[in-house]
Amino acid sequence: MTPGEELPPLTIPITRTLVIAGAIASRDYQDVHHDAEAARAKGAPDIFLNILTTNGLVGRYVTDYLTGRCGPNAVLRKVSIRLGVPSYPGDVLVLTGRILSVNERTIEISVVGTNRLGRHVTGTVVVARSHGPGTTT
Repeated sequence: MTPGEELPPLTIPITRTLVIAGAIASRDYQDVHHDAEAARAKGAPDIFLNILTTNGLVGRYVTDYLTGRCGPNAVLRKVSIRLGVPSYPGDVLVLTGRILSVNERTIEISVVGTNRLGRHVTGTVVVARSHGPGTTT
């Protein structure tokens, strides 16, 4: 891996089930993530993905890529994201990434997620490179 290297895109269909299951799994019971009428009453056209689900999808994207390249020994150390436009059921979220830096201890990756409305998420992920079971050096 080298700085500038692009990760292959990951396409994720945003379904009603994904939105609701993600909210439940992350214990986010805000009605805008499971009740379409409540979401509309608050100005949204439908329920929408919560930040914790987006955070998990970004983490999955990076770990799936690194597992294929480095094996199972990479560990997420920092996920820093910023939300942009919402993702609604029926949208398709496309995650792309680029290696920012690589050293003996860490890999830093920039991630962008877009949908039909524009950028849903931007951020960086720092991964510790483990050199065996129970170590991260």
